[in-house]
Amino acid sequence: MSTGRTVTLAIFLLAATSLSQAQVYKWTDAEGKVHFSDKKPESVVAEELTLEVNTYTQVTFEKSIYDVGPEVVMYATDWCGYCKKARRYFKKNNIAYKEYDIEKNSKARRKYKAMGATGVPVILVGNKRMNGFSEQRFESLFK
Repeated sequence: MSTGRTVTLAIFLLAATSLSQAQVYKWTDAEGKVHFSDKKPESVVAEELTLEVNTYTQVTFEKSIYDVGPEVVMYATDWCGYCKKARRYFKKNNIAYKEYDIEKNSKARRKYKAMGATGVPVILVGNKRMNGFSEQRFESLFK
């Protein structure tokens, strides 16, 4: 895994926590590979990093650079609690949607980055973008 991808993954994993600050440890192994973890390794010297985590705890709206027409499109991750809440809501209300996992789909990750997104979920309807999720705020976007 590349260093940039590893850093991105470490940041996303930390976003899954409810903490506003998280500890991350960084070290380089004997083969020169950089590693990150939320647990301090015992066998190597690791640098402690402090990251501010943006978790989209409040819903915001903006114009999307992509127009998805009448579809609902969600950029998400498996571990995201708000993504899970959105999935349950969509299923319960029979709302068809397309989901792209930004950690497993490189094309989705590129589109996500092109939008300048900094958290998950990112939900698109037409040319509108919702960062985060709440049922009431989604309903105002979807109508």
